[in-house]
Amino acid sequence: MRDGDALPTVEKLVDQAGIERYAAASGDFNPIHIDREFAARSQFGGTIAHGMLIAASISEMMTLAFGEDWLRSGRLKIRFRAPVYPGEAVTAFGQVGSVRERNGVREVKCSVGVRKPDQQAAITGDATVTVPLRQ
Repeated sequence: MRDGDALPTVEKLVDQAGIERYAAASGDFNPIHIDREFAARSQFGGTIAHGMLIAASISEMMTLAFGEDWLRSGRLKIRFRAPVYPGEAVTAFGQVGSVRERNGVREVKCSVGVRKPDQQAAITGDATVTVPLRQ
């Protein structure tokens, strides 16, 4: 990987059934995610996906790009920008910002995000992964 290289994109269709499965797996049963009547009266006008459910697509993208190195050493700093609604397809994207070699490893810093179908950013942030120098 070199400065400026694009990372592979990951596309996901978010649906209410997936949101409810995530609620069960995570234990996060906030009604904004699973109670349609409650959510309809909220500022969002309906249920929204858990932020971490959407952020998982960034980790999937980083795993595609860096494999086990991401799983071993990945760090992610993100900001949630906009809600994601059931029925929306989101795309995780990223770009290598810098690659630095030191102490026998390569540190790769990337700008990452998730965008909604209208190109609005749902998540923005930075990811860093340490990749051993291979002979």
